[in-house]
Amino acid sequence: MLDMPDPLPAEETPTLTLHLHALGRHGEALAETDDGKPVFVFGGIPGETVTAEVVATRRGYVAARVTDVVEPSPHRVEPACRYFGECTGCQWQHIAYERQLEMKREALADALHRVGGLDVEPLPTLPSPETLGYRNHARFTVSKQGGRLGYVHKERRRHVEVEECLLMAPWINHALASLQGHVAETTQLSLRYGVHTGDYLLQPTFQDMDVPLASGQKHYHEALLGHRFRVSSPSFFQVNTRQAEQMAEFVMGELRLDGSQTVVDAYAGVATFAVLMADRARRVIAVEESKSAVADARVNVEGISNIELRQARTEDVLLELAAGGVDAVLLDPPRAGCMPGTLDALLALPPRRVVYVSCDPETLARDLAILTAGPFRIEQVRPVDMFPQTYHVEAVATLVRDDERLARLQARQSLVLASSSPRRSEILGRLGLTFETVEPGVDEPEPLPGADPVEVARELALAKARAVAERRSAGTVLGADTVVELDGVVLGKPVDANDAARMLGALRGREHRVITAIAFVDAATGETAEGYRASRVVMRDYTDEEIAAYIATGGPMDKAGAYGVQDESFAPTAEVRGCYLNVVGLPACETLKLAERFGLRLRPRPDGAWPALERCPACAQQVRPKPLSGRSKR
Repeated sequence: MLDMPDPLPAEETPTLTLHLHALGRHGEALAETDDGKPVFVFGGIPGETVTAEVVATRRGYVAARVTDVVEPSPHRVEPACRYFGECTGCQWQHIAYERQLEMKREALADALHRVGGLDVEPLPTLPSPETLGYRNHARFTVSKQGGRLGYVHKERRRHVEVEECLLMAPWINHALASLQGHVAETTQLSLRYGVHTGDYLLQPTFQDMDVPLASGQKHYHEALLGHRFRVSSPSFFQVNTRQAEQMAEFVMGELRLDGSQTVVDAYAGVATFAVLMADRARRVIAVEESKSAVADARVNVEGISNIELRQARTEDVLLELAAGGVDAVLLDPPRAGCMPGTLDALLALPPRRVVYVSCDPETLARDLAILTAGPFRIEQVRPVDMFPQTYHVEAVATLVRDDERLARLQARQSLVLASSSPRRSEILGRLGLTFETVEPGVDEPEPLPGADPVEVARELALAKARAVAERRSAGTVLGADTVVELDGVVLGKPVDANDAARMLGALRGREHRVITAIAFVDAATGETAEGYRASRVVMRDYTDEEIAAYIATGGPMDKAGAYGVQDESFAPTAEVRGCYLNVVGLPACETLKLAERFGLRLRPRPDGAWPALERCPACAQQVRPKPLSGRSKR
């Protein structure tokens, strides 16, 4: 991927005058072209008007770089690095550091609200002791010609040679200078340096005798708060040593350790937090799945008698330990966040305190929404600047158990389906869920002309759930209703054979929309949660004779729109766009997601293959979450 030409030749590179109004996906400023296409502008600040050259034109966006600032932001400063703009490794050197800290707090607040639906105001960002020269880990690419070290421009995919990187610890820059021109036998190399130890690791192993540094070390050592840690090449360790020490002190303060607690260090890595907590807790259980990290951790915990190290999945150990009593849990998962099983274990037998360290605001928000739908409340969330001059945000969230809410949620866990639909019962049954079915006894009136189909379905789903909930003292009642919309007209269930024929004739060869609304009601408290899913359905061009034969079976009479997508003999549909089970009558994806937000722990365990489930990626993902793909922190 190195030394590729620019997507646009220099003589054809256009320039744009843009007003920047927001932040983009990777820390760039955001604008739009005249036709509404997003433009991600490197080197800009929201609120500025700039001239920018187009770096690349992609299918869904334009990438550009600031060449002139027409109306500058008051937060603009001169970048310290001579490669800024040519190298895209750091995005915010042109922004005053105090503003960087506030932008990270704003980004975290946005993710908590937008992704998690959480009304939480984060604390001010914990600043880094060093804003340059802080990184202890460098990954360099090596050019094909001359073995020159540098980085790859994110959009142009071109190699950018650098003589120094201002984010790197001084020793790494000295090593970079000595390695230039001597490492052509590889295309990438990794340098890791112990800021407090002077130890280092250089990978890969070089055969050329002209390489001036020893290479191929299996591990190196670093120290945090006076404790020495071995870190192997594949193992994760924070890249900002001094800020990692500040964050560790903050985390341990949030755990409220007084020497009497049993603490779980989940996703423990090389046991950094476990070692630092050991003299402040009665017992520390460090849980890590990575073989290389556990090998390091065994060395790091040697001689510390109150640390128990387990190589296992976090969710398995938490479920086992919770029954015996755990006072606090520290979560420090990969960028992908916690696996559902980990959250399930915390919800099933919640500890008094949970401190969650995250390097991705969106997965943090997702997981916090699940935990706070359970018996936890957020005490505080604080962004931590582990990566100055970049848009990346670390965060520490503190949660405490709410015992009153815990009691209410425990009473909520039995599920009642307010429906006489065999299809909805079958879907829940195929998911492997335990539930009771009760006929709601609610009339389903003909929708009024011009009625909003989502509102029609929503009102009836909630009415069904409330009707059953009123007859019970505890548990959660699930109501659902499905409607078909064609040309703005809501089609309910047919009243007779002629009505069924009319509906099927109108739908024939056409595309229409199917909406299923779902509602959960807590029978004890009356608390509700509502959602819906919509799918597009294209019907095949069936004949009048096929319509008559289908009506003769009685199949259309209890179905919205007079058809069942799953009816194999009639097979009415040519294509379903969106959730297939939504068209059947109960979208597993929306149902399970909403139940999770409602504090209802529905854990599907379908037996064997189920093609209908796999027809909706969102349903399949809810039921069979993908495993984490390694420990990816920046």
